[in-house]
Amino acid sequence: MTTPEYASEEPSGALPDPLLPDPLLPDPLPGPLPGPLVGVDWLAGRLGAPGLVVLDASVGAHRGAGRRIPGARPFDLDGDLSDHTAPAPHTMPGVPEFTEAVRALGLADTDTVVVYDGAGLYSSARAWWMLRAMGFDRAAVLDGGLPAWTAAGLPVEATAAAYEGPRGSFTARPRPGLLVDSATVARALTDPDAAVLDARTRERFAGTAPEPRPGLRGGHMPGALNLPFAELQDPDGLMRPAGELRAAFRELAGDRERLCFSCGSGVTACVLALAADLAGYRDIAVYDGSWSEWGMPSQLPVTTAQGG
Repeated sequence: MTTPEYASEEPSGALPDPLLPDPLLPDPLPGPLPGPLVGVDWLAGRLGAPGLVVLDASVGAHRGAGRRIPGARPFDLDGDLSDHTAPAPHTMPGVPEFTEAVRALGLADTDTVVVYDGAGLYSSARAWWMLRAMGFDRAAVLDGGLPAWTAAGLPVEATAAAYEGPRGSFTARPRPGLLVDSATVARALTDPDAAVLDARTRERFAGTAPEPRPGLRGGHMPGALNLPFAELQDPDGLMRPAGELRAAFRELAGDRERLCFSCGSGVTACVLALAADLAGYRDIAVYDGSWSEWGMPSQLPVTTAQGG
């Protein structure tokens, strides 16, 4: 797969602190985010405030569940917010296509965004990472997503067919290195200062469970490490505390600070990216094609060996 224009074959280095204000933009409304993850109480206390945009990034069956947080707009990863000309699903669209899709959702550069999904902590992190890759840092993921919102007794409404409000003025500022290609991942697999972590289940990683997408080989990249994304969440579907997240990464990656994440199609790899960000890692990348690309019949190496 060709590296998109917003990506880079070389690591981008440390990410800027998303909590620091951009001196080129006015202060966001309704105020700065507390971090890349917010709780339902934080959102409930600000819902409907000017400048706050809530995005529903649900995929699959959850996208058609028929209910949403009031006023949420559809960030459609199964639709126009993926590049359907690419061989791998959920591939990041190009800069013009992404800009058009986000402007159609009414997003402006000065908005504050909270993104959630109907599964909990699943596809919402993908939307957050895409926005960050396009230079938009005024975004956070709702911890626990719609299940946490409804469990708290907070209101929902029927899902609208589409957003019909005014267009936004979003400006893409592509950030190299946050979404990378197979060549970059191949180099990371042999880099002693980097670690490649796979968010798929342990069974898929080992090749003992079939891949949900036909035609893909079973197993994993030689040298990759397995950290299923669900293991970073507590029994209620909320993200584990930052200290526990850091310990989970250190158990696998040791003192390596350059982390690259993969999964089935580049979606739940972003849950690992979110967790790594919360744990204090700053040199982070997501393999856009993930196993949907690497696992296709090709010369890219695959193994089912433990520790391989």
